[in-house]
Amino acid sequence: MATTVLGHFGEWIQGRLGSQGPIGLVTVACPVLRMQAVLSTPGPFDLTGTGAAAVTMDRALRLVKSLEIVPDGTICLSTSMPLGGGAGASTAALVALAKCLAPDTPPDALARACHLAEGASDPLMWPAPDQLLWAPRAGRILATLPALPLVEVVGGFFGSGMLTDANDVDFPDITPLWADWQAAPMTPARLAVLAQASASATTDLRGPVTDPIAGLAQDNRALGYLRAHTGSARGLIYPVGGVPPHIRDAMTEAGLTGIIQFATGGP
Repeated sequence: MATTVLGHFGEWIQGRLGSQGPIGLVTVACPVLRMQAVLSTPGPFDLTGTGAAAVTMDRALRLVKSLEIVPDGTICLSTSMPLGGGAGASTAALVALAKCLAPDTPPDALARACHLAEGASDPLMWPAPDQLLWAPRAGRILATLPALPLVEVVGGFFGSGMLTDANDVDFPDITPLWADWQAAPMTPARLAVLAQASASATTDLRGPVTDPIAGLAQDNRALGYLRAHTGSARGLIYPVGGVPPHIRDAMTEAGLTGIIQFATGGP
């Protein structure tokens, strides 16, 4: 049995919904970053492969227990997602593991199990994760959204990674941004403006002060930029077909690594 789970690349917006409200986010769906799970030899339950570091055995056992799965055999998890990058490696590993052992598990059950296992999750168990306002510390949907407009993102990873702490709630209040999100039909330009506002607010609050993504966006005529609100992923947002040919070199020179380019959004 084998399964693949797509990762994400930071968030369009993320923050508190009210000063004492829940954390909400809209994830950036990414078809390039993936976690694959392959169930191999029968025998004692074990995890191997490049993706195994994304999930501890304790979390894996909590997941299978909550899903009432009796695990058997070695699961090889393979991925190119960096840990702490804001690409969803930990949630993707748990979802891939569960789907490998119990492929018919519905997404709401996977969401509950991931929340019980890790305390903070991305909505990668859902078929259209970027069409949800997601509560990552509660593992539940706050609102459903229309499909986002199609854009291209060029991004990479800046600095050291940062693993998500389920108790970390130090994020800006994005209530005004969420109101703006709902106020008019979404276009690529509006999406980029909202993403940049959310990214900028988080950088102002959480750092790093050396983050080059705002300068890269300005110098390279991007519609705007985005970031992982916890993690090292940074991206420039362009209309489809509008990515400048030199952008990878510019991002590398600015200190980003693991440069990727992908289209996201659309029906």
